[in-house]
Amino acid sequence: MPQLQRITIASSQFHNQHITLTTEQQHYLYRVLRLQSGDRFIAMDGMGKWWLAQLADTEAQILQSITVKTELPIAVTLIIALPKGSGFDEIVRYCTELGVTCFVPVLSDRTLLNPSPQKLERWQRIVKEAAEQSERTTVPTILEPVSFCSSLSLVAKQKYICEARGDYPHLLSCLENKEDWESNFNEEKTIVIATGPEGGWTETEIEDAIKAGFQPVSLGRRILRAVTAPIVALSLVAAAHEI
Repeated sequence: MPQLQRITIASSQFHNQHITLTTEQQHYLYRVLRLQSGDRFIAMDGMGKWWLAQLADTEAQILQSITVKTELPIAVTLIIALPKGSGFDEIVRYCTELGVTCFVPVLSDRTLLNPSPQKLERWQRIVKEAAEQSERTTVPTILEPVSFCSSLSLVAKQKYICEARGDYPHLLSCLENKEDWESNFNEEKTIVIATGPEGGWTETEIEDAIKAGFQPVSLGRRILRAVTAPIVALSLVAAAHEI
């Protein structure tokens, strides 16, 4: 199949074998991409399904379903202490490309950013665009920012908090291999990883995380930026489980 543009379609736009295109989608397909009626594109629902679709004025006809395997074999939830400026824009874009399932932005003791509702909308747009670009079948979820303490209640088989200082094992050495996951079919295949803000986590936050079942881990011998750490963590997860 030739390279085709991918567009995320909301479930409300599907009607039998047809898709009702929004004004923005029509503009993008016809004006930006210069497609014409009869041209084909890929429609994705952001929840794991793809279809080959054909343009027909303000609608598109579904021609066939498409099976693709671009997702990580496990679900990865990133708890991320919000960095200053536009750093979280970079995080959601690159981590979406790497396969994250869910973002949990948190306000830690050293967090400087107080995001507005418009920020959340912007992050959701970035995630959708990054999922389309990287040919993912699933669009990651971004939760509304919560306190760090609230995020510690997340349930998962493996929970890690990344800390740059301290004698902690490397994340890669802690990750269970693919065979271990496959031998536990009845357990949800989810990993939760927390990365800190500029200046790192406080001692109290590390202690609270440990009490909540998190394993402190290292991402290496170097001190990483708050924007870099979640990208490195997710890359390590992919290296451990996708090969």
